[in-house]
Amino acid sequence: MGELEKLKQDCIVKQKRGLHIIIASIAVWGGILAVELLNVPVLTKNLFVFICTALLLPVSYFISRLINVDFQNKTNPLTKLGMLFSMNQLLYLLIAMWIYPTIPNKMLMVLAIIFGAHLLPYSWLYNSRAYLISSIVISILALLVGINFKPFILASVMLAMVAAFCITLILENHQLD
Repeated sequence: MGELEKLKQDCIVKQKRGLHIIIASIAVWGGILAVELLNVPVLTKNLFVFICTALLLPVSYFISRLINVDFQNKTNPLTKLGMLFSMNQLLYLLIAMWIYPTIPNKMLMVLAIIFGAHLLPYSWLYNSRAYLISSIVISILALLVGINFKPFILASVMLAMVAAFCITLILENHQLD
């Protein structure tokens, strides 16, 4: 095994392929679904959706403690690459922020596409088919559902997709044992 593969394997094992983040994503999408079911104006919903997304890191940190994940894995330089993958998503959120007042009924769709697309590089980092397939399926499904249905339907589909992704990730992690 080459040095790069050893570093990747270290990330896979110590961070359980980012399982803590994906479990936290289930909580975030559950919160987003709750927001979409509120009887408030769409711009207020969109603001609450952004607030829900801000909970991802604190919730994932708490979950990492529960499932024994090395949240920072400071000894591995590939952890910084994983952080770069995540920070890239923050730049894409500028698109969602533009959509927020411009086409408010489609903001959640854009956010869901960004979420799905940002998973793709993790398929390389974690040697994971679950990330690869989920990235593609979530992005395309978010587009199709977002164009044709109300945002609460999209939030429901996203919650189900992220839960299914989490299960496949757990199964991938069990193959390590």
